[in-house]
Amino acid sequence: MPGRSRFTSDHPSSEDGGEPREGLLPADFDLADLYGAQNGGDEELDDVAVLVPPISLPPEEELVAAALAVPLIDRVVRLARWTAPHRSVDEHGDLTGDDREAAARLLGLAPEEGPVDGDAVVEALRAWALACDLDLVETGTTAEGTHVAIPGPDLEAVEQRDPETVLELWLEAATLVRELAAEADSVDPDGDAGREDADEDGLADVEDARDSAAELLDEALQVLYETTAFAEPGAETVPLGVLAALLVVPDGEEPDEGMLGDITDVMVALDPMLGDLAELGLLEHRPIDPDLFEEEDAEDGGAPAEEAERDEPLTDEDAARFGTARLTPLGQYAIRQWLLEEGYDAPLIGDLAEGDGAALLQGLLDSPNTMPEREVQLWLARREPTAGVRELLAAARGRDAGGPVRRYLMASMLTDIGDPAVDAAREVVDDPELGGLAREWLREHGVEVDAPERPVALWRMVDSFAAVMLAGGGGDAVRLRRLVAELPVTDNPASYFGELWRVPHPYTADVLETIGELHIDRTVAKEARKAAFKARSRQGTDQ
Repeated sequence: MPGRSRFTSDHPSSEDGGEPREGLLPADFDLADLYGAQNGGDEELDDVAVLVPPISLPPEEELVAAALAVPLIDRVVRLARWTAPHRSVDEHGDLTGDDREAAARLLGLAPEEGPVDGDAVVEALRAWALACDLDLVETGTTAEGTHVAIPGPDLEAVEQRDPETVLELWLEAATLVRELAAEADSVDPDGDAGREDADEDGLADVEDARDSAAELLDEALQVLYETTAFAEPGAETVPLGVLAALLVVPDGEEPDEGMLGDITDVMVALDPMLGDLAELGLLEHRPIDPDLFEEEDAEDGGAPAEEAERDEPLTDEDAARFGTARLTPLGQYAIRQWLLEEGYDAPLIGDLAEGDGAALLQGLLDSPNTMPEREVQLWLARREPTAGVRELLAAARGRDAGGPVRRYLMASMLTDIGDPAVDAAREVVDDPELGGLAREWLREHGVEVDAPERPVALWRMVDSFAAVMLAGGGGDAVRLRRLVAELPVTDNPASYFGELWRVPHPYTADVLETIGELHIDRTVAKEARKAAFKARSRQGTDQ
């Protein structure tokens, strides 16, 4: 599955020795960045990160049950069992004679007695073909020259609902249908690509059309994946017009007349492909109401997407006539597997909740495409709250390169945790590294506690500033300038920085140098640079 998540230079390669920068999920970026745009400049793709939002999946047994409940999969399994011990087929492995009608009756596509409709036979043969493609049915020739079909070796495991076997089978089926959906969309029923005398250029056009359809479908699926990841429960359904607009309209722009035409084209192209995937349970799909085209043609030859321009607001039912799509948990599972196969990091919410507090904090630092609040919630849910906060606070200590960022994360965690964190925070108010953070949070939380003393407050300020520098890798100039502008520098900057350069923090000199570079007041900037020199000299002496 081609990667459609956007590239960003916010995360330098670890091989370059860069610190991990603050990660932004796809929702934080322009559409042009999200769906296929690459950074300008000389950066290699290996030096940038592709971020895929984390998702939640139901337990494996629920996915297995959903896969086996898909009607087409159920038909495939029933046909495979029906072949036992063997069944005659033609030289192509297809059912012959009365077996075609018998298969349709077996699958409930035709009545048990009486004539069998031709469409029922076609559906039965389609299920048979899929069963053969999935190797749930194996065909071959006996020593006597008879063509037969027998159940495949995985049938028993599927019937016993073995999770790995069932999900692998379903995913293979979904992959086949995805490929066939794009191939079907690329064929022009009115064109000449299917003629025996079609020239090489015509075949090349078909190949290009197939590639374009496959790319469009992949883009749409990944947009659905991302919007589902960020959607509130119950709000995962995406109108087909919105889905198409996300693929067509640049962020921040209003669709012009030309874009509306493109949106309509994308909607019409996606509609049948999404319908094919819905048959596998990958998504829930309401197709475009075909009457819309007739209604528009009767008026002025307009297109469905242009209906949005009318004066009366659309009702929910009217809007649904333009088509909708909703990714199912099986669909999320499939797209995640395709992303993993392509080498992308596609995390699950809760991946970081398995280890101890140190592993959780380190995981949040190393994995920009996480939802920290949710990970912490899941981590704490498995522990006694006060003991859990105590463990996290202990893990936040340290004067290594990651220490300031861990404490920066810890401050946010305390706010999210709330009351259960009070007792643990009280225990560290005198800690040299955590005391300033704890007192600051407790006072903000309404707990009566003394304000940190001046040295502690200054250490905390340097630590917080260093965290932003490290988390942003020095690249978030806007944020750093705001912090610099908000520094409580008095009318006597020499006095202020005279205190600051003496703060025994490993990043004091770096913080002062940054202030000297970014502060717009030349006097303040000069004093900051002088203080940075003194801090750097003291560090050399201490070493």
